[in-house]
Amino acid sequence: MTTKTILFSGAAAAAFLFAACGNGGDAESLAEDAAVAEATAGVATAAEDITVTEAELEGNPFLEEWDTPYGVPPFADIDDSHYMPAINNGVLELRKEVQAIIDNEEAPTFENTILALETAGSELNKVFYTFSNITNTDTNDTLRDLEGIVWPLLTRETDAITLNGDLYERVKAVYDQRDSLDLDEQAARLLEITHRDFVKEGAALDPETKARVAEINEAIAGLTTQYGQNLLAETKDFKIEITDEADLAGLSDSFAAALKVEGEDKWIVGLDRSVYETFMTQSENRDLRKQLFDGYRLRASEGENDNGPIAIEIAQLRAERARLMGYDTHAHLILETNMAKSPQGAEEFLLRVWRPGLARAIEERAEMQAMIGEAFEFAGHDWWHYSEKVRQDKFAFDENVTKPYFELDAVRAGAFMMAERLFDITLEEVETPIWNPVVTSYDVRDKETGEHLGLFMMDMYARDSKRGGAWMSSYRGASNIDGNSIRPVVTNNMNLITPPAGEPTLMRFGEVETLFHEFGHALHGLLTRINYETFSGVDGPRDYTEFPAQMLEHWAGHPEMLAEYALHYETGEVIPQDLLDKLNAASNHNQGFRTTEYVAASLLDLAWHSLSVEEAAEITDARAFEKQVLEGYGLIPEIEPRYRSQYFSHIFAGGYSAGYYAYLWSEILDSDGFEAFKEAGDIFDPETAARLKKWVYESGGLLEADELYRNFRGSDPSIEPLLRGRGFDVTEGGDG
Repeated sequence: MTTKTILFSGAAAAAFLFAACGNGGDAESLAEDAAVAEATAGVATAAEDITVTEAELEGNPFLEEWDTPYGVPPFADIDDSHYMPAINNGVLELRKEVQAIIDNEEAPTFENTILALETAGSELNKVFYTFSNITNTDTNDTLRDLEGIVWPLLTRETDAITLNGDLYERVKAVYDQRDSLDLDEQAARLLEITHRDFVKEGAALDPETKARVAEINEAIAGLTTQYGQNLLAETKDFKIEITDEADLAGLSDSFAAALKVEGEDKWIVGLDRSVYETFMTQSENRDLRKQLFDGYRLRASEGENDNGPIAIEIAQLRAERARLMGYDTHAHLILETNMAKSPQGAEEFLLRVWRPGLARAIEERAEMQAMIGEAFEFAGHDWWHYSEKVRQDKFAFDENVTKPYFELDAVRAGAFMMAERLFDITLEEVETPIWNPVVTSYDVRDKETGEHLGLFMMDMYARDSKRGGAWMSSYRGASNIDGNSIRPVVTNNMNLITPPAGEPTLMRFGEVETLFHEFGHALHGLLTRINYETFSGVDGPRDYTEFPAQMLEHWAGHPEMLAEYALHYETGEVIPQDLLDKLNAASNHNQGFRTTEYVAASLLDLAWHSLSVEEAAEITDARAFEKQVLEGYGLIPEIEPRYRSQYFSHIFAGGYSAGYYAYLWSEILDSDGFEAFKEAGDIFDPETAARLKKWVYESGGLLEADELYRNFRGSDPSIEPLLRGRGFDVTEGGDG
C-alpha cells in the first residue's frame, strides 16, 4: 500500500493518498477529500477563527530549522501539544501566500501563478507530513482527538483555495495561453495537472453549486475520519484470551510464543491481519476460529461504533456531489482519469477474472468438504484451516517449514540486492532520529555517481498504536525548483508479529511478497526525477500506482533471487530445491478463494459508488445492500468479501473509492511487464531494467499512465499473463 502526502502542492490539495493492502484511518485523496466552508467567500474567510500567539509557538520544533541527518523530523523533541499551534501557523502562512497570488496585479504567468501555487504551504507541509505519519504508527487518544479537528480544518482550507473563483481565473488564464508558452515538458505537465485539478474540484461551477459542494466535502471529511476511528477502536478492543494451553493445539511454537502475555499463563489473539490469518490457518480449535472469524467480519457493525450508517451517508453525499459536478455517479467522476476510464470498463475487467475465480473457489470448497466428510458442514471459518490441510495433502507442503528460510534481515538484504542490481543504486544503514525503537534507516545513493537519492526508513512490527496492514508513506516529498534539489524521506510499514526476545523474525512467504511490494512503492518514491512534488514519486491513477509495487513481487519468488536470500537462519543453508518445488507447486493453491474474496470487495466498491442520487437515497441498511450486490454476482456464502462495508476503510476512510479494483488492474501491468524480462532471458537484463527505471520509477506522473507503460514495454499490456499467473485457463475469462 502507498501513501503520499501532497498537501498544498499543485492545486493546493490537502490529501493523504494510499495504495496498498491493509486497513486505514486516514483522510482521502484529492478527488475524495477536498472539503471546505465558505468556499466562494475567498481564502481570507475560510476559517476566521484561526489564531495563534507567539507564546503558543515558542519552542515549537516545527518552526525551527531541523539540523538533523537527512532532514528527518526530530521526533524526540516533538510533543503532541506542538501539532495544533504549528498547523494553525501553517494555515495562516498558506493564506498569505495564496492571497498574494490572487492580489498580484501583474498578468497571470506560469511563475507567478502555477509555480507560486506549487510552492505554497511549505510551513504547513512540514508539520502535516509528520502528523499524518505519526497518527498511523504511534497514535494515542490525544492524537485521535486532534485528527477530528485537523482533517476538517485542512479540507476547509483546501476548498477555500480550489473553489476560489479569482484564483481559478488566474490558473485558467495561464492554461488558455499554454500553446504560446515556452515551457519544458515537466512545467507543461504541471500546468495541465493544476488546471485539471481545479476543474475536477469544482472551480468552474456557479457560486451556489460551489457552496453546496463545499458543504458536502466538509461533511465527508468528518465522516471518513469518524469511520476510521470507529474501525481502529473496534479492531483494538477485540481480543480472545486463551488460558487453557490445550486451546493452542495446532499453533506453531513461535506463533504461540508471540501470543503469550509476558509473565502470565495466558495468550491473547487480536484482529491484526497477520495474527488473524495465522491463527485461522493453524488453530485446530473450531470454536475459537469461529470467534475470531466473527470478530473480524463483524467489526464496526453494531453499537456506537457502527460504520454502516456512516458508509451509507458517505455514498449518498458522494453521489450528490458527482451530480453537481456533472457526472452520472461518483464512480464516473473518479474513473474518468483512470486507466479503466469508466465503471463499466472496470466491471467488465473484473468479471473476466471473477468467472474463473469463482468457479475455482467452488471446486476448492468441494475438496475441503470431501476431506471433512460428514463430520460437519463446511463453513466460512473453516476455509483458511482446511485449505492449508488440503495443500499439505496435495503438495506435501507445510508453510511453517519454509519460515526458517525467510528471516527478516535476510529478506531485507535480498530486496536491497535486487534493487541495487536492477536500478544501479546502493542502500547503506545510517543513524537518524526515529519515531519508534524498531525503525531502521538507509541512505539511498546512485551507484555510479554517489548522488544522494533519498532516505529510506522501515517500521516492520505491529503494536496497538499502529494501524493495521502494510503501506508506504513519506516524511518529505521530492522536488527540484530553481536548483533547490530536495530528496525524499520515504518509509515502509508492516505489521509483523514481534518475536520473543532473542528470537529471529521469521516470515511467511506472503509476508515476504508484501515486503517486496511495499519496497516497490518506496523505490517509486525514492528514484523520482520529477521537479514538481505534485506529480513526483508515487503519482498516477489508482489502477497504475500499484504496478511499480506489484512488479517487484515477481523477483521475490524467482529461483535466482531465492538462492541469494532464502537462507536458513541457523545453518545458512539455501532453501532446498525440493522445498522450493513444493512452494512453487502450491503457489496457486486456494487461488479461487483469494481471487473471489478480492474481486467481491472490488465489485462491492463499484456498486456503492455507481449509485445515482435516487438509488443512494433508498439504502437504509448497509449489510442488506452489500448482500444484495454480492448475491447478484453469485458469491457463495462461505466466502466473505475481503472487506465488508463496515470495515472497508480503503473506500470509506482512504483514497480508493471506486478504485479498489486497481490492485488487479495493476496486475495486468506487472504480469505483462515481467514478461519483458522473461523474453530477455534475464531477470536483471540491463536494457529492460533501464527502461523500467526511466519510464516507471523515475517518471512519476510525467505522462498519462498508458503512455508511460507503452514507453517501458513497447506495447499495450495483455491480460493473458495475469490469468496464467493465477493458474486460470486464458479462455476461462471469456471476452468480458
